[in-house]
Amino acid sequence: MTLNPYHTLGLAQRATPADIKAAYRKLARKYHPDSNSGLAQAEDRFKEISNAYSLLSDPIQRRKYDDGEIDGDGHAFARSQNHAEAYSSYRRTAQTSAGAKAKKSRFNSFFKDHKSIKAKGANVSYTLNISFLEAAAGVHKTVRMTTGKTLKVQVPAGTEYGQVLRLKNQGMMGMGGGLAGDALVEIKIIEDTTFKSEDLDVYSEEAVTLSEALLGGRIEARTIHGPVIITVPEGSNSGTKLRLKGRGLQRPKSTKRGDHYVTLKVVLPQKGDADLKRFVKKWAAKKPYSVRKETLNTHAAE
Repeated sequence: MTLNPYHTLGLAQRATPADIKAAYRKLARKYHPDSNSGLAQAEDRFKEISNAYSLLSDPIQRRKYDDGEIDGDGHAFARSQNHAEAYSSYRRTAQTSAGAKAKKSRFNSFFKDHKSIKAKGANVSYTLNISFLEAAAGVHKTVRMTTGKTLKVQVPAGTEYGQVLRLKNQGMMGMGGGLAGDALVEIKIIEDTTFKSEDLDVYSEEAVTLSEALLGGRIEARTIHGPVIITVPEGSNSGTKLRLKGRGLQRPKSTKRGDHYVTLKVVLPQKGDADLKRFVKKWAAKKPYSVRKETLNTHAAE
């Protein structure tokens, strides 16, 4: 059964292009196969929504549908026999009527205007979720198309959140031999528990023992390019920040690379150590020191 594209998108016939686009995006997110795994009904609904958007987002196809020239699937109605009979009638009239030439001219123009129109297919939008490390290093992914086929997507290293990748001629098929539309893939980056970023710079935290912080040492630190050995300076503290130059992000087609900042966090032994406690008590009694600002006595004298 041929569906009414306006009804499919929940729109009135007077809907604006912006209304059509907004309705499509809302319904596409709801019924996308990736969000309704295994539900054939959702996949069929998604195809109906995509087909309706493909027709109504094309001004030429929309006009033809509104004028009753094509159905909701974009197929022209069978009128060739009626047109042929009408043309024969016009020829007979031309032989007996003084105004036949004008009518024939108008009739020929009618046929000329209704020839197949070559038009590019509509663009199709997709959303692709990737991890922070995949965005940083680049990755190959696949996206399920509205037709049920899969589309290979190469995400360049350093891709940003919300960036749209355009895949030429991977959208809806064109009309009358026209080129296919494009596939527009919007990248969504899943928040990472280890790494954070600001512009090109990357930030992470590494735990160190009391002895490593006090005496210094070499530890392994995680970066977006893999683990590296870093030097913990003697007398480091929680909050000490170490800079790894050039270990940050690099945008596609750019030579500039950010830095990676590792913040140290001093962690005491999980179980209480009696020897450590005795030593610290002794040491604190001999060499007390303050790490907080003294509060001013603001009470009025009695």
